[in-house]
Amino acid sequence: MRMKDILSVSGHRPFPQPAAPWAMTQRWNDLLFAHWPVPAASVGHLLPEGLQPDTCNGSAWIGVVPFWMDRIRLRGVPPIPGTRSFPELNLRTYVRDQHSGTEGVYFFSLDGGNLLAAAIARTFYHLPYYWAEMRHEQQSEREFAVYSRRRFSGSEVIFKARYRGLGPTSKLAEPARGSLEYFLTERYCLFAKNRAGELVQAQVQHSPWALEDAQADIERNDLPAAIGLEMPACEQPVLHYARRQAVYLWPIRLSRPIRRRQPIPAQALPSI
Repeated sequence: MRMKDILSVSGHRPFPQPAAPWAMTQRWNDLLFAHWPVPAASVGHLLPEGLQPDTCNGSAWIGVVPFWMDRIRLRGVPPIPGTRSFPELNLRTYVRDQHSGTEGVYFFSLDGGNLLAAAIARTFYHLPYYWAEMRHEQQSEREFAVYSRRRFSGSEVIFKARYRGLGPTSKLAEPARGSLEYFLTERYCLFAKNRAGELVQAQVQHSPWALEDAQADIERNDLPAAIGLEMPACEQPVLHYARRQAVYLWPIRLSRPIRRRQPIPAQALPSI
């Protein structure tokens, strides 16, 4: 699908697409989705006020997603030098807004191989980006090796893995509503906490995911421990691969705009 056509296809979204102008486009490439089921109570205390864990099959889910990004464009801004292509890695979970019930994704951390891009994401989207030494290397058509080491971290935060997609199947060509695959990937809102501690959100638009089954050898994963999250020792992750996805993002906004008090006109005050 052509980039400009993505905005015209929105029937797969769980809620309407924003009417306001989008703010940014980017493309995500060669993604591994590695997911582990965890008790909802183990992640609930790590979320900002106003969010609750979203669950499927009786569990909350923790995801680690390495990929590489390109075709980054800010609306109305010429291409930014040095941000054309770089690897990224995120640690995430799935949530609902306690007030509106809106489903979305919450990022515990995002490691990026580009300092400028990390700074832009922290500034404009309040996302917990870290600058990292990263490599995302293609070994064959659908096989990749990933290495990430967070820079300027008080303790070592390393992720190292090899993974490969196993090829398209009719089952995963477009995940069905109600399936685990749909729950883990079809997310069209991201949540974050701004500097004032307020819950904010940004909507996202893309085509339905075309997933593949995947194999992965995750040699080291320090991301959960870096936020104090203990992962199940023997649980094998649920693995999927996706070739690419073009994405539109809208500006960040308050999840629940604050209704500020208005001054009372002097003529409305009772006379004494």
